[in-house]
Amino acid sequence: MEPGNDTHISEFLLLGLSEKPELQPLIFGFFLSMYLITVTGNFLIILATISDSHLHTPMYFFLSNLSFIDICFTSTTIPKILVNIQTQSKVITYAGCITQVFFYIVFVVLDNFLLTVMAYDRYVAICHPLHYMVMMNPWLCGKLVLASWIMSVLYSLLQSLMALRLSFCTHVEIPHFFCELNQIIHFACSDTFLNYMVTYFAAVLLGGGPLTGILYSYSKIVSSIRAISSAQGKYKAFSTCASHLSVVSLFYCTVFGVYFSGSATHNPHSSAVASVMYTVVTPMLNPFIYSLRNKDIKRALKIIFGQKL
Repeated sequence: MEPGNDTHISEFLLLGLSEKPELQPLIFGFFLSMYLITVTGNFLIILATISDSHLHTPMYFFLSNLSFIDICFTSTTIPKILVNIQTQSKVITYAGCITQVFFYIVFVVLDNFLLTVMAYDRYVAICHPLHYMVMMNPWLCGKLVLASWIMSVLYSLLQSLMALRLSFCTHVEIPHFFCELNQIIHFACSDTFLNYMVTYFAAVLLGGGPLTGILYSYSKIVSSIRAISSAQGKYKAFSTCASHLSVVSLFYCTVFGVYFSGSATHNPHSSAVASVMYTVVTPMLNPFIYSLRNKDIKRALKIIFGQKL
């Protein structure tokens, strides 16, 4: 494909999950309900951790940050598709697309880093319980979160600047419901070798590195749990990290499922549908996973809503 006059390109078209008009109200209702549940659930987690002094611990500090990131993550993509369906328009401006890419990468990488930090927190709590409050002091917790933000923003800025240097043909239709970076690179008319190299290198470094850290932390946790003599002690130790392990499994399984299925089928529309799992479903389920079996969160929520304990 020969590049056209791409200096004046001002917009892309987001084809969404389906182009059938009769499905648009259903898709709108699906995204709207999922978005409202996600924002409400994660906001309640943040409110509970702030209002209850018993939850002013490293674990809940990281959890409230994760909830904030999940709200921002879904707010990066869902409002735009709701507006497009409501206005019956598929257009997203070039500047809006690059902006969406920037914030999308920031929050998905932040999710990855924060899950790793939370795994380290659980490792210290179970393997070094007597030194937990000393090792996981507020200063260290703040630095871990700040470092995660800095690395995520810098990487996202790099990818966004590299996307800005790409040239596009005069008519670009993205078979997705948001501006996914790989789709943008795929439809570029200029040389994309460097973009792909950075993306693959980052996938290994920013994906494989945190995942390795999580697996190492849990290998140590399992060893420590096995050394506990009583069954009740083992259950109590495992229950403290069961919610986090569930969220980690959900996040990585959905992300890997999206990209492996997309590579296997070579169908961008099926990849877009699969992307709903980690961009919409996972952030929505996180508050339920952390609150359903968590007595501290339940107590804080009951206090918020004025119920008797």
